[in-house]
Amino acid sequence: MDSKTPLKGRGAQLNVPNRFFELSHEMRDDFLEFCHKEGEESDKNKTQYLEVFPKTIVNKVESPDIGMSYSMNAYQGCEHGCIYCYARNSHEFWGYSAGLDFERRIMVKKDAPKLLEELLKKKSWQAHPIVMSGNTDCYQPAEKHFEITRKCLEVFLKYKHPVAIITKNALILRDLDLLKELSKDNLIGVNMSITSLSEETRRVLEPRTTTISKRLETVNILSAHGIPVNVMLAPIIPSINSHEILSLAKAASDSGALGIAHTIVRLNGAIGAIFSDWIHKTMPDKAEKVLRQIECCHGGSLNDSRYGSRMHGEGKIAEQINSLVQLAKLKYFKNKQMPKLNTQLHAQYKGGQLKLF
Repeated sequence: MDSKTPLKGRGAQLNVPNRFFELSHEMRDDFLEFCHKEGEESDKNKTQYLEVFPKTIVNKVESPDIGMSYSMNAYQGCEHGCIYCYARNSHEFWGYSAGLDFERRIMVKKDAPKLLEELLKKKSWQAHPIVMSGNTDCYQPAEKHFEITRKCLEVFLKYKHPVAIITKNALILRDLDLLKELSKDNLIGVNMSITSLSEETRRVLEPRTTTISKRLETVNILSAHGIPVNVMLAPIIPSINSHEILSLAKAASDSGALGIAHTIVRLNGAIGAIFSDWIHKTMPDKAEKVLRQIECCHGGSLNDSRYGSRMHGEGKIAEQINSLVQLAKLKYFKNKQMPKLNTQLHAQYKGGQLKLF
């Protein structure tokens, strides 16, 4: 493949070096070694599913500017291929690249439902909303095959425990039966990510995700069944989707969403190099303009890890974006609000059924 030709069907166009390994460190992979020995092409752009066995599945979120206390991820890596995804960096902890490896080597946690149930049964556990997909999408393509997310929702329902979901995949509608049951006790909140109303933009930013029209339809169906939906306008990228804020908010509201939230793109760790390579290949005419505007939102750097400013940025461009979002909330969500999830029922159901005494 010509290095200047975009790799179709993927977001990242390269594998950047893993920062946790020295350049001299040899990384071996049995699958790739086999392909080389057999004279086959090792890189055929296919997704590999690798089963892993974590000891726990729910993580406490320590970051003070993230709106969640606990998260869980049934999968590590994500085939959606969103080029801006902050979760790419976490793939390096597993010994892989944040680039193409993140999209093509998906680690599957089949024990997630069992581990979740063990936690929810503990006497010491106090109910807090647990967010599915705090890192990678729980309804990515792998879920259609493994159904780990559905099995986890069954556990949440069994123990009457609150759960929130972040996704950009219409596959969530497969589990409408469980979501409706959870919503009866105010135990579920859905956050649907919609970054653009343009299919052309969606295809290059998020190559293996559900179409925009299907996502808006999903918001409409969930809302019609009484399941509260918040739309994530995240991330806002200057000169790529920043001009769509008001139209995105209106479309979300018209589809039944109860609120919107946003972040301004930040390109931490390996994502800076991955995004820069991608935009020069896919949007060469505006590449430098976009990169410079992102830097203007983060103190002159693509990388921003500062609590308090990293999510919404600083400077004139960031101020304009944040002001537009506030205007959109006032215009389209003035009398709407996401409900607070119910944490009171779980203590009565720790044994899997209602405790009478």
